[in-house]
Amino acid sequence: MSRRKDADVPPGLLLVDKPGGMTSHDVVARARRVLSVRKVGHAGTLDPMATGLLVLGVGTATRLLGYVGGHDKTYEATIRLGQTTVTDDREGEVLVTTPAGHLDDDAVTAALGAQTGRLLQVPSSVSAVKVAGRRSYDRVRAGEEVVLEPRAVTVHRLVVHRVTRPTPDLVDVDVTIACTAGTYVRAIARDAGAVLGVGGHLTALRRTASGPFTVAEAAPVEEAGRALAAGGGPGVLGLTAAARAVFPVRTLTDEEARALGYGQRIPATGCPGLYAAVDGADRLVALVEDAGATARVAVGFPPG
Repeated sequence: MSRRKDADVPPGLLLVDKPGGMTSHDVVARARRVLSVRKVGHAGTLDPMATGLLVLGVGTATRLLGYVGGHDKTYEATIRLGQTTVTDDREGEVLVTTPAGHLDDDAVTAALGAQTGRLLQVPSSVSAVKVAGRRSYDRVRAGEEVVLEPRAVTVHRLVVHRVTRPTPDLVDVDVTIACTAGTYVRAIARDAGAVLGVGGHLTALRRTASGPFTVAEAAPVEEAGRALAAGGGPGVLGLTAAARAVFPVRTLTDEEARALGYGQRIPATGCPGLYAAVDGADRLVALVEDAGATARVAVGFPPG
């Protein structure tokens, strides 16, 4: 099959329901094969163990990904208390087992409740954080000892749904977590287990929302890719629709649309932040932001 030119596929976002066992890069590679184009990227990495919403950008929609990835996230997770693993999740070797059967539900709920609000969180050493230009997990796999700096995150909400005991010494907790981008749910499990003195790790993780997008809108990557190529369908948001979901909208006059197309400035919007500038034909022309009395192009989207 001959490779399409990127211009042959309409730009847009793919809302993908990622299965377990695939890296985010694996999903991108599969989308490239389905669409036969190369310009595909993702916003907000998901670990191979995790499932759920992964947002892909195709073509010029990749210019939106930096803004999409910075939105708050929502997860469904299962935390296991009583075991510490090298990766802070079920994928890693168990390092220490400490019986947790003595913990009552109130103590478990209180420890997890303490993992809300603004936190200084130390990422797992096997995270994708870069240390001197190399991923932390690559350094760990090479036998290096890595200690990462804490980072400020915010957990807006942590709801405990169910506490079960799969064995007399282990406690499993099903939770919903809403948090800022960059929060490590694995670290919440690890830190709550440390407070309780029994250790903890993550056994399941599913992202259900990222900013305005939800997993209910998502589709398998192959299905979403085929729908984009066909002009729309499950898991697909065209470029303008994607921008409308993320940014406030400014409708342009024909004169303003021409000016922005040439990189010129137009009168200020009068509001802070970025705006999606959309012309009379409902085409995204640019993301604009005020600079004094005028608005300038921050990101342009020339006609394809």
